[in-house]
Amino acid sequence: QVQLVESGGGLVQAGGSLRLSCAASANIFSIDIMGWYRQAPGKQRELVALITRGGTTNYADSVKGRFTISRDNAKNTVCLQMNSLKPEDTAVYYCNARFTLPTINYWGQGTQVTVSS
Repeated sequence: QVQLVESGGGLVQAGGSLRLSCAASANIFSIDIMGWYRQAPGKQRELVALITRGGTTNYADSVKGRFTISRDNAKNTVCLQMNSLKPEDTAVYYCNARFTLPTINYWGQGTQVTVSS
């Protein structure tokens, strides 16, 4: 069982920045993939960014060049630096931890990000 706790959400004006953090209860070096997802009202949850245990990253096209995901194995945290925020980035952001063999997913409770125009 892995518990994930997100922090860092809030209200920001368009063009601003926020940094989300996800603290894991387990050694994240043992977790195959860590990621951030988001869900806007009336929409499905979508992938924002992920990072593998080896450090490979992948981003949604909509956030490439603006968001950066990183992991600190020593602190068991994963961060999402979000720059040049847009109103369409408004959503609840969820941290995800995924083991691949077998596939097991853990989710945080989510943190609200609101970008005003």
